[in-house]
Amino acid sequence: MPIPIKNAEGIRHMRDACAIAATVLAKLKAHVRPGITTYDLDQIGRDLISSFGARSAPHGYTHGSGRPYPAYTCLSVNEEVVHGIGSLKRVLRDGNIVSLDVTVEYNGYIGDNAVTVPVGPIAPRTTELLLVTEEALRRGIAQAVVGNHIGDISHAIQTYVEAHGFSIVREMVGHGVGRKMHEEPQIPNFGRRNTGEKLRPGMTLAIEPMVNLGRPEVRTLSDGWTVVTADGSPSAHFEHTVLTTDRGPEILTIPRAS
Repeated sequence: MPIPIKNAEGIRHMRDACAIAATVLAKLKAHVRPGITTYDLDQIGRDLISSFGARSAPHGYTHGSGRPYPAYTCLSVNEEVVHGIGSLKRVLRDGNIVSLDVTVEYNGYIGDNAVTVPVGPIAPRTTELLLVTEEALRRGIAQAVVGNHIGDISHAIQTYVEAHGFSIVREMVGHGVGRKMHEEPQIPNFGRRNTGEKLRPGMTLAIEPMVNLGRPEVRTLSDGWTVVTADGSPSAHFEHTVLTTDRGPEILTIPRAS
């Protein structure tokens, strides 16, 4: 499948959708505190998305199992890597980390972003996990330059993460995003320079390192969605939607000014 190239109108719609997704994420992050449940956070996310006239892209989404995703945001705690479902039974505690993944559809286009945040004080090595994963995202984005290859993004992320003793999740990858939540190309967080598709202006890419404190292996829970580390170690997830331009990569998931 060819990689979709966005024209001026498509880029304008992507800017709108991504600004909403980023604003919702920033507002949702402000509600993270000890004692709140992930169900309550998800309901806050639902209301924030609706307040902008957008809809939750993952809500009702199906994958290979045909099981619709039941929540409005993805909220993954500690060993949960991605796709965690908000629950009244999951109460955030001091020392937890929680990944907030907000994806919205607005006027037919998708904005996608994520961040992992601490709940109160956390262990020093877990703090390092968050800092390294966020910096790996920044380094991956820096390689999203017209004329580079997907493998340049992948390589930048992998080498930085592994140099700090953490591991890359290999079963899930970044991806193109636009009219659909998942478009071409796939963007692994591991790989070799000068491999994969060549980057052209007008591509919109969801770059999203998923990094484990322990081993890289993961498994999916019986709900059919929640992916967890196989060894129970904490995992971090950071994501931006990025536009490739002749002037360099542009992060689209920037919150609107209040």
